[in-house]
Amino acid sequence: MSLLQVKNLVVEFPNRRGTLRALDGISFDIAPGEILGVVGESGAGKSLTGASIIGLLEPPGRIASGEILLQGQRIDNLPYEQMRKIRGRKIGAIFQDPLTSLNPLYSVGRQLIETITTHLDVSQAEARQRAIDLLKDTGIPAAEQRIDHYPHQFSGGMRQRVVIALALAAEPQLIVADEPTTALDVSIQAQIISLLKNICKQRGAAVMLITHDMGVIAETCDRVAVMYAGRIAEIGPVHEVINQPAHPYTRGLMSCIPDMSQDREQLHQIDGAMPRLNAIPTGCAFNPRCDRVFDRCHKDRPELMPAGATRAACWLHAGGAA
Repeated sequence: MSLLQVKNLVVEFPNRRGTLRALDGISFDIAPGEILGVVGESGAGKSLTGASIIGLLEPPGRIASGEILLQGQRIDNLPYEQMRKIRGRKIGAIFQDPLTSLNPLYSVGRQLIETITTHLDVSQAEARQRAIDLLKDTGIPAAEQRIDHYPHQFSGGMRQRVVIALALAAEPQLIVADEPTTALDVSIQAQIISLLKNICKQRGAAVMLITHDMGVIAETCDRVAVMYAGRIAEIGPVHEVINQPAHPYTRGLMSCIPDMSQDREQLHQIDGAMPRLNAIPTGCAFNPRCDRVFDRCHKDRPELMPAGATRAACWLHAGGAA
């Protein structure tokens, strides 16, 4: 049973010259206890997908069509106040910069306790104890003392742990983590990743992990969705997508990663750049950059189709096309 289902999600940005389609028919689901990685270049639509699920799309962006279901309940069309109750209680969010999630004027304890008492029926004393336990769970030493400290008194890695504690405060079923390790150095990244994994496995929460770092995906996720120009290019188990990518774009991404077993002077690169929203080519959006392009790629847009152990939006897998 899926905890989160996203069905044919379309997000548009109206402007003076017309309407730009930023997400174009995104569909995926996440099961309880599963970590789904969402990866792609900047501008692929990763963060926009996360913002749509959390209900924090920046105007004039809007969900034009499609559905988002959490535990079978549709949440994309809820009034603001109802969505606000779900955010925090059922969906936790972890953002790239912890300072945007924490109020500098309040101690971290006050922020945690406020979140807990808003969403759960507990006393102040219980909420404080719960906040201390959360800080301990997320690896903050001397949590009994640190709970009364302010965000500026924590290092970047410790602040991100506080943000994770805040995201977990009301025991949400789904956590949307948008680039949670980007601003941190590598050793702290590894700690945060293992913390996320452990907490999700223990609590059975589902996680959508948005990143551009394939190393983080390989370390953390059960499945991965590769995005390109507002669509999913490939989705499947992490091991298969990394070792046997079915979409030429995924293959290009994988060959950009240094291989320690080979001695190469230069890394492979994908020529060109992702198209702008107002200039997405007809057919497959990747066709101008693809080294295996053929006639059909210029005319028809491929949907996700079975491609070995994964599903890829590529005509090479349409039976006899290759």
